[in-house]
Amino acid sequence: MDFKKTVLDNGLRIIVAPQKDNPAVTVLVLVSTGSKYETKELNGISHFLEHMVFKGTEKRPKAIDISTELDSIGASYNAFTDFEMTGYYAKVDKDHFDKALDVVSDIYLGQVFDKEEIDKERGPVIEEINMIEDAPMRKIYYRFDGLLYGDQPAGWDIAGPKEVIQKIQREDFLKYKKDHYVASSTVVIVAGAVDAEEATEKIKEIFKDIPTGDKKDKLPVKEEQSSPGLLIEDKDTEQSHLILGVRSYDIEDERKYALNVLAEVLGGGMSSRLFQKVREEMGAAYYVGAGSRELTDHGKFIARAGANNSLLFDVVEAILEEFRRMKVELVEEKELQKAKDHFIGGLMLGLETSDEVAGYYGQQEILVGDLMKPDKLADKIREVTAEDVREVAKDIFQNNKLNLAVIGPSIDEERLKSILKID
Repeated sequence: MDFKKTVLDNGLRIIVAPQKDNPAVTVLVLVSTGSKYETKELNGISHFLEHMVFKGTEKRPKAIDISTELDSIGASYNAFTDFEMTGYYAKVDKDHFDKALDVVSDIYLGQVFDKEEIDKERGPVIEEINMIEDAPMRKIYYRFDGLLYGDQPAGWDIAGPKEVIQKIQREDFLKYKKDHYVASSTVVIVAGAVDAEEATEKIKEIFKDIPTGDKKDKLPVKEEQSSPGLLIEDKDTEQSHLILGVRSYDIEDERKYALNVLAEVLGGGMSSRLFQKVREEMGAAYYVGAGSRELTDHGKFIARAGANNSLLFDVVEAILEEFRRMKVELVEEKELQKAKDHFIGGLMLGLETSDEVAGYYGQQEILVGDLMKPDKLADKIREVTAEDVREVAKDIFQNNKLNLAVIGPSIDEERLKSILKID
């Protein structure tokens, strides 16, 4: 899967990944800012700003101007905010590439932040927060991050608290954009049916006047823990949603490949250990799985489940027992190979579409600053040994890295504390 990367004199990075036989093309603009770059007084501004770019630009003054133009070419478009990046994209028929590039670049470069529109958009942003509050399957991720990292940016909700959203003003958006939306922190990615040279030249022309300057950095994550952490949120739900996990590695750590394989062994697919144990044998949950997440200065490994309320403690003990097994037993060759193949198969199938290819390269560029082709990543996974997996398990599955967050009704906190240990 070839790509062409160009770095302009002003620091703007351009990545074009041509896909000759793809009938579509995706334009994605990423900026290296998100909730970890915020202050407590402005927690949520990255996400709120992401909403505001669709509310009008100098060329397209009203929200309807933007949406009508994209809808009229059958585009799939949206934006997203994460801990360390914010993205804006449109996926279109290849014949509409120029239009998609024009609109996506315009909403990135030309926001006006109309005061009246800001006041109106507070409502949808707050309703999005309310939606997450009403969806414990999603909310549990925020609660787990808060448990892990506490009162620092890595532990705050990406959407921010409602009281902060009510106070953010136009001047706050303008300053935040000036501090972060600069050439050196911006990556423009195009994937699909395009010519790499032509696409690169078009992007150069459109982004030639992007603001430059020094970007404001984020505070480093503080890792502080000496014993298992527990967070319980009492909520009248039909099942208890839980994340049981540990602190792990940042994205530059080579052990992440073994960590990926460990996640596959425990929770990758319906034949994984946790799925077989918790769902098939115990009949205790509908969804259960495992995964890891690596960012620039921290990482986490989690097991997640939506458990029958009466079987919550059994599920937690079952997951902990699988964690312990990984520390002492070597994964047998057949299971290890299955885990690797599942990871690689998922990777390759996920890269069938232009938007996934754009996201794959864009995320690497933002978080690592270097690009690894999918085949190379697959080779890294193939190189992982059973001993590598066990060594990673020994390192991360420890009491002083262990955390459990649960949302559910009438949970016995003392009983959970009594079983929450690996060592």
